[in-house]
Amino acid sequence: MTLTVVLRDEYVTSVTDAESLFAQYHDRLLRYLSRAAGEREVARDLIQEVFLRVSRTAIPTAPENQLAGWLFKIARNVALDHHRQRRHRPETDLNSAPEAATNAQQEMVLALKQALATLTDLDRDVFLLRELSGLSREEIATACDLTPDAVRSRLHRTRLELRAVLAAPIRELRHDHIRHLGNTRALR
Repeated sequence: MTLTVVLRDEYVTSVTDAESLFAQYHDRLLRYLSRAAGEREVARDLIQEVFLRVSRTAIPTAPENQLAGWLFKIARNVALDHHRQRRHRPETDLNSAPEAATNAQQEMVLALKQALATLTDLDRDVFLLRELSGLSREEIATACDLTPDAVRSRLHRTRLELRAVLAAPIRELRHDHIRHLGNTRALR
């Protein structure tokens, strides 16, 4: 699908198609939206919404880092819309503990979800865009309407907050793992 648009100088008349953007950014968007939405299947639906919005607008002519920022800004807005809609029609809580969290990996995933839920929407998005999607500070700045220095500051502060929130669960999991290893060796 090729879009032909005649707008201001910042857009080209015959722009790159949404399909090539989809091919280039699908995996990174899926990682970001999976974490932002909490479910991979919901993330797949959100990606469709992102590219529906992309197909309805002109794709800016810009260096790749600005184009990625533009695309992830759309993805972030779609994720925020999804969260707003969920607040109005409550469903099952995705951040609640699974019925039988039996292994350390499930417990760690739960602890991480809970820690991410303590962050503001903007801090969580900045963190996820960097750590899951691999965006640069400049791309994140474009996506979140921030300066690159503000992104750097938010990333630093968010990492410190997550480290503090996750310290106790990690300590407990290590202690349980060490105790489990001791019991396993005693049985040999």
